[in-house]
Amino acid sequence: MKGKSWFNLLGPSTRAFAREARRTPGYSLFDWLHGYVYGRWPYLYIGIGTGEHPLARIFRPLVRQLARLFPPRPPDDADRVTFADTYHGKVVPLEAAKQLVTVEEEISLTNLEQVIPYALARDIVLQNPDHIVVLECPCRASRSNPCQPFDVCLVVGEPFASFVAEHHPHRSRWITPEEAVEILCAEHERGHVHHAFFKDAMLGRFYAICNCCACCCGAMHAWRHGTPMLASSGYVSHMAADLCVGCGICADSCQFGALSVSDGIAAVDTITCMGCGVCVSKCPEGALWLVRDPTKGDALEIRALIASAGSAA
Repeated sequence: MKGKSWFNLLGPSTRAFAREARRTPGYSLFDWLHGYVYGRWPYLYIGIGTGEHPLARIFRPLVRQLARLFPPRPPDDADRVTFADTYHGKVVPLEAAKQLVTVEEEISLTNLEQVIPYALARDIVLQNPDHIVVLECPCRASRSNPCQPFDVCLVVGEPFASFVAEHHPHRSRWITPEEAVEILCAEHERGHVHHAFFKDAMLGRFYAICNCCACCCGAMHAWRHGTPMLASSGYVSHMAADLCVGCGICADSCQFGALSVSDGIAAVDTITCMGCGVCVSKCPEGALWLVRDPTKGDALEIRALIASAGSAA
C-alpha cells in the first residue's frame, strides 16, 4: 500500500464523513470516533442503550466509564449539559416532516435555540438533501415483539446517507424524496410519530427522521421515564367539545398519553401533548386540530426557517 495514507484506506463514505468533520467547528477526534461507531453499528449501539441487546450488561458499564473520561463538549452554559443535550429528537407533524425530505436546495441553518431547545446538536445543515436512505429501525430491531414494518428510518443528506448505505447494504436502500413522503404518510396512517433527530456525534446536526411508536422507540421510552430527549413540535392539540362524541379513538391513538375521555368528552393534557398531530387525523368527527403554542418553542418548518433566514440576511 505504498504511497497511501491510512486515510486512503477508509471507504469513500467514511472519508467524506471525516472531511466534513474537519470542517465542523469544535468537532473533536473523539466526536468523530463516536459518530463512526454510532453510524457503523447502530443496532448494537441502540440495543445497548435500551438494554435489549444480549451484550448490554457487558458494554453499558464500559460506556459509562468512557463517558466520564470524555465528557461532552461544553457549551456556554456547561451546567446545562445532559445526555438529552447530545442526542435528541424534535417532534414534527406530517406536513413538516414532508418538507424535510423534499428540500430542493442545500441549506445551513444555525442558532436554532428556539426550535431545538438543547445546548448541543441543533443545526440543520443539508448537503445533497435529495440523497435519502431508508434504514431498518434499530429500535424496532432490538425489541422482542416489534412493530412492523422495519424500514422506516430516513437518513437525509450527506455525508450520512452514503455512510449508512455503504455500511448497511442489506438493511438499507436508496429512495427518492417521493418514496420518503410515501413512507412518512404510511407511518402517519399507522399512528406513528415523526421525530427529526439530532446528535452531537453526527456533526452536531440533523441527520434523520425516525417514525416512532411508544412500544419500540428508545427515545420515547426515555422521555416517558424522565429524560427530556424529545422536544415538542411547537403545537398542541385543541378540541372542540361540541363536536366530540367521546368515542375514545384519539386517546387510544395518542403515543404520548396526552388524551383521555371523561363523562363522554375527550380532554387534552396540554402539558403532555407534543403536538404530533396523530390524534387530529384519527378523529372521525374532525373535533381536533393543532394550534401553535409559543410556550412549546418554535416549529421545525424548514421552508419558513429558510425564508426567515433569507429575510434576515
